[in-house]
Amino acid sequence: MSLTVSVTKKLPHFTLRAELICDPGTLTALVGPSGAGKTTLMRIIAGLEQSDQGRVALSDTVWMDSRSGLFVPARKRGLGFVFQDYPLFPHLTVQGNVAIAAPDKRRVSELLEMFGIARLADKKPGAISGGERQRTAFCQALARDPVLLLLDEPFSALDATTRRGLREELARLKDMLDIPILHVTHDLAEARHLGDAVIAIDEGRICPKWLEENGQVPPQAQPQD
Repeated sequence: MSLTVSVTKKLPHFTLRAELICDPGTLTALVGPSGAGKTTLMRIIAGLEQSDQGRVALSDTVWMDSRSGLFVPARKRGLGFVFQDYPLFPHLTVQGNVAIAAPDKRRVSELLEMFGIARLADKKPGAISGGERQRTAFCQALARDPVLLLLDEPFSALDATTRRGLREELARLKDMLDIPILHVTHDLAEARHLGDAVIAIDEGRICPKWLEENGQVPPQAQPQD
């Protein structure tokens, strides 16, 4: 099921106007400078914000249509969402944080093994590292069996070694999932390394020229830290 987006939203310094398509089994990277509108677009797709005009749909399932007034809230869109600093439940263990999102509890152990954190199942978020918390967040997002995975700069708060490891895990994960993945980053090298498609956004507009001005990186090049 392909994600199709065509939205407009007036922001304080510019108007966000964006159109994109993200196909199943592919990762689309949204890249651009801070404050360009990337996260706002992601939040509109997630149903955490409303656009002024436009449409968001996953194949035949329409989540937002300004013409008809249709708006499906985030909790009913069946999304997986990983933020830069994902707020895990501090009173729950790693296993508990993943299980709370899982319709099928048998999926929990499988995900913990997949991300190499099964040994941490009984630990609470405050007792594990930042990279381990992000791995837990990925497990929690995938435990929902999402129809779309949204990643909003999930690696930017991590150290260089942890970032590299999680990037490679995401590259492998992309090949295993048959859903669209949308990944927001300010790192062009990361976008080119992970993305099947790279879309630049600058001042609220899709801007291919931004990619040219900031240098093209060979698609298989390793991101620089």
